[in-house]
Amino acid sequence: MKQTAVFQVCVGFVVCALQAMMIPALDCSDQGSDVTPCTISVEKLLDRAVQHAELIYRISEESKMLFEEMFIPLSVMNSYLHEGTMCARRSVPVPASKSEIQQISDKWLLHSVLILIQFWIDPLADLQRSLENYDNVPSVLLNRTKWLSIKLMSLEQGVLVLIRQLLGEGSLLSEGPASMSDFLGSPDIFESVRRDYSVLYCFRKDAHKIETFLKLLKCRQADKQNCSFF
Repeated sequence: MKQTAVFQVCVGFVVCALQAMMIPALDCSDQGSDVTPCTISVEKLLDRAVQHAELIYRISEESKMLFEEMFIPLSVMNSYLHEGTMCARRSVPVPASKSEIQQISDKWLLHSVLILIQFWIDPLADLQRSLENYDNVPSVLLNRTKWLSIKLMSLEQGVLVLIRQLLGEGSLLSEGPASMSDFLGSPDIFESVRRDYSVLYCFRKDAHKIETFLKLLKCRQADKQNCSFF
C-alpha cells in the first residue's frame, strides 16, 4: 500500500512537471528570429529563472524520496549515507550572516549559480543511464531524472543571458564537467545504489542553493538594501 501511494503521488508530480515544461524557454527565442540582440527584460529573465529553479528543486526532492522508497530500506540508509562524506567536495559556500549577504556581489551570485549548474549537468545524465540498468526501475523516476537534465540545461542558457545583460560578460567555465566517478564507481549493485542516491541527495542540496541565490538576485533588483535569504 505504501508503494502504491508513493506511485500515485509521483504520477501527480510528473503531470505537474510536464505542465511546467510549457514555461517559455529562458533564452530570447520568443522574441522572433529576425531580432538579433536579446530584448527580453532582466526582470522577465529573472522571473523565468526563478520559476525553473523552484521546479528543479521540487522535482529533485521528490525524486530523492522516490529513490529512497524504491531502493533503500530505512534500516540501511543511515548506516552508510552521511551528508558530510557525500557532498563536501566542490561546494559553493552559502553566506552565513546578514553582513556576509550584503557583501557578496551580483557577479558572485550569478557565477556561483552557473558553476553549480555546470557541475551537475553531466552527473545527472550519467545518473539516468545508470538507472536504466536497474531491474524494474519505475518509469516515473526515469522520466523525472530526464526532466531534471533538460531543465538544468535550459536554466544554464538563461543564466548565461543574465550574465551578459547584468554583467556584460561572456561565459564562465567551471572547473570541468563532473562524472559519476566523482562520487562512487563500483559495479557492485549495492555501491551503484549508494552512488546514484548520493547524486540525487547532493544535487537536491545544490538545487536549493541555486533557487536561493536566484531569488536573492531577483530581490536585489527590486530592493537591494532589504534583501536576505528566503
